Amino acid sequence: MTRPVAGGRLAAEAPAVAVASAAVVGALRPSGLPLLAGLVAVVLAFGARRTALVVVGVGLLASALAGRSLAGLRPPPTRAVLATAVLVSDPERQPGGVRAVARLGGRRVELRAGGDAAVELAPALAGERVAVRGTIHRLSTGAASRLVPQHVAAALDAAEARRLGPADPVAALANGFRRTVARGAESLSPPRRALFLGIVLGDDRGQDPAEVEDFRAAGLTHLLAVSGQNVAFALTVASPLLGRLSLRGRLVAGLAVLGFFGALTRWEPSVLRAEAMVAVTLVASAAGRPASTVRVLCLAVAGLVLVDPLLVHSIGFRMSVAACAGLALLTAPLSRRVPLPVAVTLAAQAGVAVVMIPAFGPMPLAAVPANLLAVPAAGPVMMWGLTGGFLAGLLPAPAGRVLHLPTRPLLGWLAAVAQRAAALPLGRMGLAGLAVVAASSVACVLLARIERAPARLVAAVAALVLAGAALAAAVPDHGPLDGAPIGGATVWRRGGAVVVVARNPDGASLLGALRAAGVHAVDVLVVTAPSRSTAGRLAPLRSRMAVRLTLAPPRTPVPGAVAAVPGAAARAGPLTVTITGPGPPLGVRVASARGAAGAG
Repeated sequence: MTRPVAGGRLAAEAPAVAVASAAVVGALRPSGLPLLAGLVAVVLAFGARRTALVVVGVGLLASALAGRSLAGLRPPPTRAVLATAVLVSDPERQPGGVRAVARLGGRRVELRAGGDAAVELAPALAGERVAVRGTIHRLSTGAASRLVPQHVAAALDAAEARRLGPADPVAALANGFRRTVARGAESLSPPRRALFLGIVLGDDRGQDPAEVEDFRAAGLTHLLAVSGQNVAFALTVASPLLGRLSLRGRLVAGLAVLGFFGALTRWEPSVLRAEAMVAVTLVASAAGRPASTVRVLCLAVAGLVLVDPLLVHSIGFRMSVAACAGLALLTAPLSRRVPLPVAVTLAAQAGVAVVMIPAFGPMPLAAVPANLLAVPAAGPVMMWGLTGGFLAGLLPAPAGRVLHLPTRPLLGWLAAVAQRAAALPLGRMGLAGLAVVAASSVACVLLARIERAPARLVAAVAALVLAGAALAAAVPDHGPLDGAPIGGATVWRRGGAVVVVARNPDGASLLGALRAAGVHAVDVLVVTAPSRSTAGRLAPLRSRMAVRLTLAPPRTPVPGAVAAVPGAAARAGPLTVTITGPGPPLGVRVASARGAAGAG
């Protein structure tokens, strides 16, 4: 088991922190150092029992391993292939077909298929073998960078594909479990079924784009797929069995549960982090040497990075480690001042913010109340999905509907919390706001240690000022938007009025970008092209945000749209929208009371 880290014991964990940091830094700085040299450095360092030498040795070894891993990603020459591949990820639908990561020989490739090959591959699952005929070639620069954490070295465009069955018994067992749970959830509506499978199995395919954006804007994205906390839920389900075993039997059975759950959830980076921590904890308990959460986290990170150095490039892995570090370091001090659920939420969000804000920009303040309301419902969904959800797939459909009676209100609650929290005008926290929050937190800690009343008063005022500054820094910018390109559209905002001219919109991205800019309603939406898919692409925006007037070319399939003809005009506050040409695409001019704001 793990034990909390008290302030006086934190310094004792410095060697473990240094070793984990050395592994991460080494993996981020790959080198051509021979692997044998790195191994010798580690062995000599441990033999000398000097922490500084161990840190250096681990860093060198991680650097050498990272260099070898990146060298293995050199793209092969373009050539035709006829071979058997093993799927590493579940096939995902994309425009024109499906894509998946597959293992072909000794390397991983991005398998892409369209037409009949896509139809054959779509129902397949990770761990299954497929016979493919196609062409292997170099990845684009963007795709190569994105797929580095998955060790993908090339692309394979399949002209023909045929499923052959599972590659091994573990894959067959895991996929059988997944298909049974999915079959049992068929009584749920499609959006709720997709949400359920994401929470329980990590299968985020088929999720409603508008709902995905709700969860993202509410800071609840970690609930849409498996995360580290799912490992705890899985062990909770297995606890009646594990509790009956001896210490050694519990270790073996616990590791077996971890292995099966990892295969079931496709070894997501956050799951890997959590499972490595649980494995270290089980081994420490079996050896009679309990360790603190900080030490367990450091050993897990160092071990994972040495096994797979490219894991450090995964944002999911970084965020999972940061959240766990926040929980380990901040939960105890915060719980002395606020209720424990609030302390846990604040600690996790503080840890995640350090990674999330530089990677994705400001994070929503709505994440704190949203997580407080949503996480307690996500746990029962996960545990019931692994038990009652599996049983529902084994029984006839009427029994499955009965077993999922408790699932429906829980999923409805999660979706409602995400949608309501996403619409809250609480703003977002950037790096400046995060720095001010950290300063105010330090001020509060110092305040608690001041004994003289006048000094306490001054410190309290300073803390309040800093907290106010943090909230002010989180308020979104409500200034003008003069033809800003956002989510495949152009946006103008003047005096509180908002005009959106959509040319090739991605509805979910447009919705998210408008929310991030502090826009909560659109006065005039202009659709410039009469595309058949326009209504579907704009559905996320129109279902989540008030759109007072929609202008579109005649016969455009957008419900409620007013036909836009040359000379038609609409006014929104100081903005005037005029249709200047029939198109397609429509000619549109946007002007303000102070002059032309833009044209398109």
